[in-house]
Amino acid sequence: MIPRSCDTMVALADATSTGDVIFAKNSDRPVDECQPLELHARQTHEDDAVTQCQFVSLPEAPVTYRHIGSRPYWCWGYEHGANEHQVVIGNEGLASRLPEASEPKLIGMEIIRLALERSRTASEAVDVITGLVTEYGQGKFANDAGVRTYDNGYIVADPREAFVIETGGHHWGVKRAERALGISNVYSIETDWETLSRGAAKHAREHGWPGARGRLNFADAFTKDSRDEGSGAMRRRRACAVLDARLGDVNARTMMSLLADHGDGKDPDEPFVVDADYGGGICIHPNPDGTGGSTAASIVSELCADGSRLAVHWCALYSPCLALFVPMFVEGELPDVLAIGGETSSEDSPWWTFHRLAAAVRVAPDGRAAAVREAWAPVQDALFVSAYEMAREGRRSIDDGRGDDANALLTRYMAENTATMLRVATDLLDWLDRQAA
Repeated sequence: MIPRSCDTMVALADATSTGDVIFAKNSDRPVDECQPLELHARQTHEDDAVTQCQFVSLPEAPVTYRHIGSRPYWCWGYEHGANEHQVVIGNEGLASRLPEASEPKLIGMEIIRLALERSRTASEAVDVITGLVTEYGQGKFANDAGVRTYDNGYIVADPREAFVIETGGHHWGVKRAERALGISNVYSIETDWETLSRGAAKHAREHGWPGARGRLNFADAFTKDSRDEGSGAMRRRRACAVLDARLGDVNARTMMSLLADHGDGKDPDEPFVVDADYGGGICIHPNPDGTGGSTAASIVSELCADGSRLAVHWCALYSPCLALFVPMFVEGELPDVLAIGGETSSEDSPWWTFHRLAAAVRVAPDGRAAAVREAWAPVQDALFVSAYEMAREGRRSIDDGRGDDANALLTRYMAENTATMLRVATDLLDWLDRQAA
């Protein structure tokens, strides 16, 4: 059985060492489900244009904003992404009490893309998401395409604020994030919701669900299983504990370490666990036989409210504990190679390259994972120096009316870093092969 998992975190300006909002997400998917990274330019659309999702069609927006998205190869939508207005979104799979629907609905990942295309702020993204959920629904529904469907939770953020949205069918609750928090595959909005869908409280009362008396406890009412047990509950406790312990000092490296963490959550205050038997943690690995689920892609976004630099989106492919977080910019052109990847393994796909790297480490003797991380360390350190220089230079060029120069600068920078990443990954694969021989 493929686990329903993912983890999303956000730290607001008063929780970070830089005064910036920092967002992070691990996308956990089936072990062999390729997840390319792609960019879509801003577009204008005719009045009668239609957006065709997999099971639902809806009117197109007059303008869809430029954005980056991490897309399971078969899906129109994204696991996480960021747009030109520094709106970032990630989702989690949730299991509600609602029965499987027979009519088609939106897939949770499609909602992420629609909100990125149509939102200039996190608040606007909340309105887009809740409007879509109200009108078209989402959640578990029967289909002949073999698509796993489930209810969804989201974090949406911009440089000034963030929100948690949790859903059940056409119902939803919204909570404003304070300081820092994480969500996982467990409902977390209790009576602290800021807004609630019309009819959610009535539906819960009519069905006699827990938490329906008085002010609705959304999590108690809609949760199908225990909120305190299981992998999702442990991973959420782990993320929240790590962020709480570092309030005021959270930075991008904190989030990267958290996404790569293998702590089992039983002791949420323990230091980051990097050398584990891949049996659990926020960084998910396949079963020993190579089946099950795995973290397929990750992102850490550093948003900027004062206009001194561009937002930096650190993107990693496959297992974040064995990968490089490469800085990406919505303002440049992503290397085309990052969008390569489909159902079957291919030599020209960066995602499949990191899939092979993780598989090689998994069958190697102890110590190989540490050696891989050591190989990435100087490359990662160098990127932390250069990325912010590029972010500041790109911002200055745009502000001076030299947008084309900024695009060329950032495009070249991302291409060079991607080439370095692939060269080191290939060298590591060759080294692992020699060690195995």
